[in-house]
Amino acid sequence: MTLTVDQQQNEMTEIYNLVKTQAEQINYLKEQISWLQKQLFGKKSEKFIADDKQLHLFDLPEEKASQEETQTVSTHTKRKAKRNGQDAISYPSDLPVERHIVDLKEEDKICPETGVPLVKIGEEVTKKLAYKPGSYFVKEIVRPKYASPKNSDLGIRIANLVPTLLVRCEADESLLAEIITKKFSDHLPLYRIAEIFARDQFFISRQILCKWVTRVGLALAPLHKALKIEILSGENVFIDETPIDMLSPGKGKTHEAYMWVLVGGPGQDPSLRYYDFCLDRKHYHAVELLSGYSKNVHADKYGAYESLANKKAIIWAPCFAHIRRKFFEAIDGDSKFRNWVLMKIRHLYMLERVAWHRSVEERLRIRQEKEVIIIDELIAAIRKKETEGKILPKSNFRKALTYFLGLVPYLKNYLQHPFARIDNNVAERAVRPITIGRKNWLFVGSEDGGEAAAVLLSLVQTCRALEINPREYLEDVMRRIMDHPHNRLNELLPHRWVKS
Repeated sequence: MTLTVDQQQNEMTEIYNLVKTQAEQINYLKEQISWLQKQLFGKKSEKFIADDKQLHLFDLPEEKASQEETQTVSTHTKRKAKRNGQDAISYPSDLPVERHIVDLKEEDKICPETGVPLVKIGEEVTKKLAYKPGSYFVKEIVRPKYASPKNSDLGIRIANLVPTLLVRCEADESLLAEIITKKFSDHLPLYRIAEIFARDQFFISRQILCKWVTRVGLALAPLHKALKIEILSGENVFIDETPIDMLSPGKGKTHEAYMWVLVGGPGQDPSLRYYDFCLDRKHYHAVELLSGYSKNVHADKYGAYESLANKKAIIWAPCFAHIRRKFFEAIDGDSKFRNWVLMKIRHLYMLERVAWHRSVEERLRIRQEKEVIIIDELIAAIRKKETEGKILPKSNFRKALTYFLGLVPYLKNYLQHPFARIDNNVAERAVRPITIGRKNWLFVGSEDGGEAAAVLLSLVQTCRALEINPREYLEDVMRRIMDHPHNRLNELLPHRWVKS
């Protein structure tokens, strides 16, 4: 069948469009393959992290309460928990023993009615497994018991136990601090900690460790809240988030939750870290975290921060490290223009490095005289480049240009405030302990486990940033917090504790 001229032209147009579309798809796929090969085999400054399934955070959630059986008593029915050996701990019988005497005051050892001195009739002994660096021992808390030889109505007198964070816990604060440090500083999962104990004949089940860690985390929640208040009282806040799996109750499967992090404090490299566990990544979490805060917020290009910035609720300082990364990954775009952009961003970082070694006034002057010009050059050049029709719409190069142009209204915000930063790397570094740790963890066992993890991560990682021994800090704070005035709770935060 002979085609007319118009039909031939239409067919040629269709073939041309098809070839053009396929060429764009081929170029896009080649770009992706090239980028992946570079990440896997090439020299790189930003290491590729595979999206592996995250390993265990709190191992397993606490097992459901063990099945209960009833025991008939003469006057009522009493529930008796079935013991399966998982709620008891054991340790070598030849451990050293330290005795701590908790006695009555001398005036309390006299009968108030007869004036006759009370007679010691025995002792109440409480044993706790304790830890010193490199060794374990049994801590015996001995409380002498007294009675009046002439007044039986007085009963038995005994000193009260010193208030403890975990009531009726067989572990001393020193041992709890060691377990938490191994978990949240050394990234060891609880089952591995249990195996380490077992090698030295200390048999503590994973379920008990999980219970202890969760209870400590929830008990220290007031310090967690005080830490957030301290961070939000500063001039700068750095915020980021990362996914973390949580076990779905009763389903044996996991779903994605999130751990958010706020970083703040004085200086160029602030050290206060606040982690917050949430079940999802919806915008209202960011809004709640930053509630009442209206100063500098350093963050990536997430819609929640952009929305707050548009409402003038915060001063948003976008991260130039993210911008640089976008262009770094655009390896198959206009290489000459890409290298020019990367060079300009490098100049900004060089100027910032100099500025942070100068006075506040000199820092602002360098930014206004040197850095503003560079950012204006970048904006003008990238806008011009974006209007050219030679860039594939789905290419990484196009994405880099679009990403940059979406941040133009906020790129100079950090220039106006002397303690603002050019990037959000402080928060990126604060997220790293989670990304390292979850390669050893599987998931958060429960919502309580996630909240406890956020509390303990906040305290331990703040200690690490301040170069404080987390074990020493936690042991001391756990002993003191029960008697510490609530209105002076911020005295126990790591940065204030180390000064006192």
